[in-house]
Amino acid sequence: MHLVLGCNIYNTLRPYVKTEELFLKLLRYVSITPEDDGAFAFIKTYLSDFEVIEFTIENTKNLFLYKRFGDGIHLCFAGHIDVVPSGSGWNTPAFEPTIKEGVVYARGAQDMKSGVCAFLQACKDTKSFNGTLSILLTSDEEGDAKHGTIEMLKELQKSHLLPDFAIVAEPTCEAVFGDAIKIGRRGSINGVLEILGKQGHAAYPEKALNPVHLFAPLLNKIAGHYLDEGDESFAPSQMVITDIRGGIEVTNVTPGELKIMFNVRNSTKTDINAIKNYIESVMGALEYRLSLAQSAHPFVTAHDSKVVTSLREAITRITGIETKLSTAGGTSDARFFGAFGVPTVEFGVVNDTIHAPNECCPLASVEALCAVFKETIKRIKE
Repeated sequence: MHLVLGCNIYNTLRPYVKTEELFLKLLRYVSITPEDDGAFAFIKTYLSDFEVIEFTIENTKNLFLYKRFGDGIHLCFAGHIDVVPSGSGWNTPAFEPTIKEGVVYARGAQDMKSGVCAFLQACKDTKSFNGTLSILLTSDEEGDAKHGTIEMLKELQKSHLLPDFAIVAEPTCEAVFGDAIKIGRRGSINGVLEILGKQGHAAYPEKALNPVHLFAPLLNKIAGHYLDEGDESFAPSQMVITDIRGGIEVTNVTPGELKIMFNVRNSTKTDINAIKNYIESVMGALEYRLSLAQSAHPFVTAHDSKVVTSLREAITRITGIETKLSTAGGTSDARFFGAFGVPTVEFGVVNDTIHAPNECCPLASVEALCAVFKETIKRIKE
C-alpha cells in the first residue's frame, strides 16, 4: 500500500504530462545491469543543451551531463539507470509499464527510474541558476559497482569538475513520500573467523579438540555485540553473524575447524582495527584465523550543510512534512561521493517494493519528487 500525505503545495499538484511520459519512456528500457539498452542515448538527446562526458570501462557505461549557468556552486544529481532482473511473479510485463489507479507497475519504478526521471525533468525545466547543474548516471550500481560512479568521479576530479554538493535520488522514504532523507550511510565490514581444533571420533572426545565446544562459551560475546554506542547520526555498530559451520555432516566425527562469518554495518566510530582488537580480546588463548574486508566506508553530511537544509526546506514546502534525517539501510553510490569529500544526501520515493515482483510507484510521487528537486535548486542558490 502506498500512503501519501497531502497538504500545502503537494495538494495542488496536477499531472505533469512531461514527467509522466518521461517516466514511462525510461521504464521501457530493459536496462538490466550493466546494460543501458539505449537509455543514455535518449537522455543525451533529452538534455541536448547540456555538455556531455561519457566514460566506459569494462561493460559499464557512465554518463555525465552538465550545464554552466554561472560561476556559483556546482550541484550534481546522481543515480543509476540499471535495474535488477525482473524475476517471476509479475502480474504484468516487467518492462511494459502499466498504470493502475495512478500507480505505475514496472521494474525500476522505485529503484530508481522514478528518481532519474524527477531530476532529469527538474534540470531540463531549470532556466536560471547561479552555478552549474549536473547529472551523473551509471549502468552498474546494482552490480559490483566497481566501474561505475567511483570511476566517473575519478575522471571528474581529473577535469576539475567534482561537484560542491550531490543529491542521489535513491528511494529513501519509509511510509509516506517525504518522511526521510539519508544524510549518510554506514560502512560495511565483512569478517570470517575460523576457530582451529583437532578432528576426532565422537566416542573419544578427550582425544580431539572440538572447536565448537571451545568457542561455545564465547558466542554471546560475538553474536549481536555492539562495538560502539552510536551517535546522533548513526546507530551502534553491531556484529551480526551471517553463517556458522563446522564438521563434515556426520554424527561420529567431531570438527577440526569452526567457521563463523559476520558483518558489521559500522559507524564512523568503529573501524577494522577496532573489530580486530575486540576479537583478539575475546579469543584469548584460542587458536584462530581472522580475515576482515571493508566493502564500504561510512560517511555523514553535516546536518547544517547547505544541501541538507535546502532539501529539507524544499520537502516541507512541497509536502508539508518535517522530514527526518537517517543513515539507516544498506550501501549506495552516495558513499563514493562521500569518499571524495562531496557533501551528499539521498532522497527519493517510498522504497517498499524495490527488487520485488510488481515493483511500483505512484505517478504523484514522481511528480512531487520533481517538484522537490526544482524547489531545492531554487533554494540552494539563494
